[in-house]
Amino acid sequence: MMLERTFCFLPGIGPRSERRLWRHGITTWSTFLNSATIAGIGRQRKTTYDEALASAVTHREKEDARYFGVALPSGEMWRLFGWLRPRAVYLDIETNSFGQITVVGLFGRGRYQAFVRGDSLTAVALAQALDDYDLLLTFNGSSFDLPMLLAEFPNLPLDHPHIDLCWLGRRLKYRGGLKVIETQLGITRPSGLQGHDGSDAILWWNRWQRRRDPAALELLLAYNEADCVNLQPLADHFYCQMVRQLLDSMSEKKR
Repeated sequence: MMLERTFCFLPGIGPRSERRLWRHGITTWSTFLNSATIAGIGRQRKTTYDEALASAVTHREKEDARYFGVALPSGEMWRLFGWLRPRAVYLDIETNSFGQITVVGLFGRGRYQAFVRGDSLTAVALAQALDDYDLLLTFNGSSFDLPMLLAEFPNLPLDHPHIDLCWLGRRLKYRGGLKVIETQLGITRPSGLQGHDGSDAILWWNRWQRRRDPAALELLLAYNEADCVNLQPLADHFYCQMVRQLLDSMSEKKR
């Protein structure tokens, strides 16, 4: 599992140092802890690292996801996905022309939940739903969804480890928005939703608000559901690519 191969939460260990450890056979927490000495790491620093890794092992055994949400650098949260995938939730919001949240969608454990403004969208309902999960995934949520949610619900407990698939995709050289990348990877949407974007979501909301058109609300929720549901295969694809890249780096010759 990728998490147990991770050393980048140790002070002074960056990507190059981590790869150097791997190339010297220190590929897991256990191999590090069971090694009396490690080249390039002094005795005092080895003791400090041993203590930090022993703590990580304990928190991993306790299934304490939030510990690693704090310990890991934000750019390395993706390493938690293999472990926490069964407890992951995929989140996407829709907004109106005034920048207010109209729908919050959650998809986790094979179930989609929609929270609609003026009806089910409350801080209490969201907090209760999110409490069932230990990993949060979004597409551009760092810049949009999460700041919007916290602006409207300042006390919402968003303390989950968070993987922003937009920025993970950038690291993998994907460009464009969610729908562009979906097309590149062969991830499909229902035929009735193809070609629609966020501007359509605003129009559907306006039709629902002004005319109480149930068909408009149905389209809006179906659109949001597709945004949430499609994050799961996207996350699977990105995670596999990132793991492959790192595993390949383990076999690189020492520079």
